[in-house]
Amino acid sequence: MSAQTTMQAATRGRWAVAGIFLANGFLTGSWAPQIPVFLTRLDISKFTLGLLILLFGVGAVMAMTWCGHLISRHGSRAVLRWFGLCGSFGLLVVALAPNVALAAIAMLLFGGSIGGMDVAMNSNAVVVERRLSRAIMSSSHGFWSLGGFAGGALGGYAIQNYGYLAHATVVTAIAFAVVAVAIGYLIAEDRPQVAEHQKLALPRHPIVYLVGLMALLTMVSEGAVLDWAALYLHQELGADLAIAGLAYAAFSGVMALMRFLGDGVRNRFGAVATLRGSALAAAAGMFVAGLSPSPWLAIAAFAFCGFGIANMVPILFSAGGNQEGMSSGTGMSVVTTMGYSGILVAPSAIGFVAEHSSFGPIFIALSGLLVIVLLMASFAHRAEFAADPAPAE
Repeated sequence: MSAQTTMQAATRGRWAVAGIFLANGFLTGSWAPQIPVFLTRLDISKFTLGLLILLFGVGAVMAMTWCGHLISRHGSRAVLRWFGLCGSFGLLVVALAPNVALAAIAMLLFGGSIGGMDVAMNSNAVVVERRLSRAIMSSSHGFWSLGGFAGGALGGYAIQNYGYLAHATVVTAIAFAVVAVAIGYLIAEDRPQVAEHQKLALPRHPIVYLVGLMALLTMVSEGAVLDWAALYLHQELGADLAIAGLAYAAFSGVMALMRFLGDGVRNRFGAVATLRGSALAAAAGMFVAGLSPSPWLAIAAFAFCGFGIANMVPILFSAGGNQEGMSSGTGMSVVTTMGYSGILVAPSAIGFVAEHSSFGPIFIALSGLLVIVLLMASFAHRAEFAADPAPAE
C-alpha cells in the first residue's frame, strides 16, 4: 500500500471515527431530556432514579473492563463495529421499559453498549492520531459534544410535542444510520497489540492510575450535569421541560466549540497548561451553577463549566492511550474504566443527598473535585502529543 493511499484511508478513518463520536454523543445527550419523564413515568423517587442510573454505570464499567482485552485480540475497529451497532438501540430499550425491573435491565444494557463503544472509539482515535501524525482527540470529542448538544437541545422540544417514545425511536434511527455508514471506513491497527498470555495483566506503572483518577473526578462532574441538571432546573428553579433540557444542551454546545479548537490550543500551550486552565474554568462554572437563583443563570454557568471541561477528558484520554510500556487499548481501558466508575458512586449518592436537601450544594461540592484535577495536572504529561505514525505497507 502506497503512502498516499495509506493517508487517504487514514483521513477517511478520521471522519468515520468522528461519526461514531457524534452518534455516541447524540444518544447520550438524548437521554438527558428523557430523565424527568422517566422519573414520572415509572413513579419513582430521585434516589431510585439514582440507583437506575447507577446500573447504567455498572453496565458501562463492566464493558470497559473487558474492552482493552477485546481490542488487544481483535483490534479497535472490529470491537467498535459491534458496540456501535448495538449501542444505537440503547435509548429505545430504556424508553420501552414498562416498569422498574425491566428499566433496571435496560439501563444495564444501555450503559454496557455505550461504555464499550466509548473505549473502542477512543482507542481507534489514538490509532488515527498515529497514522495521521497529528492530534485529533479533542476534535473527536468535539463531535461527541456536538451530538450531545443536538440530543439535549432537540430532545426536550421533541418529547414535549411528540412524546418520549417517538423521540427515542427517531434518535435510534438517526444513530443507527450514522454508525452503519461510518463503520465501513474505520481503520485498523497493523498488528495485535499484546500477546495472548498478557490478556488479564494489569499495568504496573502508577501514572496511568493517577490519570484514571483525574478522569474519574472530571467525569463525575460531567455526569452530574448530564444526569441531574435538567431535574435541578425543572424541580428547584421552576423551568419547564423545554428550558430544563437547555442546561445540558448549553453545556455540550460550548464543549463542542471548545473541543474543535482544543487540538490547536493543546499544541500551542501544552497539554498540562491547557488542563490546568480548563480545570479552573470548570470549577468556577460549577460553583456558580450551584449558587444560581434562576434557570437562565444556571444554564449560563453550566455553559461556562462546559467551556472548562471541554478539553479535560480528551487530554486525559490521550495521556492514557499514550502511556509507555502498554498498548493504547490497555491504557485507554484503565483510564476510561476508572473515569466511568465515578458513575457507579455519583448518581445514587447525588440522588440520596438531593432527596434530603437540594442540588445546589452538590454542584458546589463538585467544583472542589475539579480543583483537585487542577492540582494533579502534571501527571497528564504523556498527552504532550508526539506523532508516531505507522509505517506504510
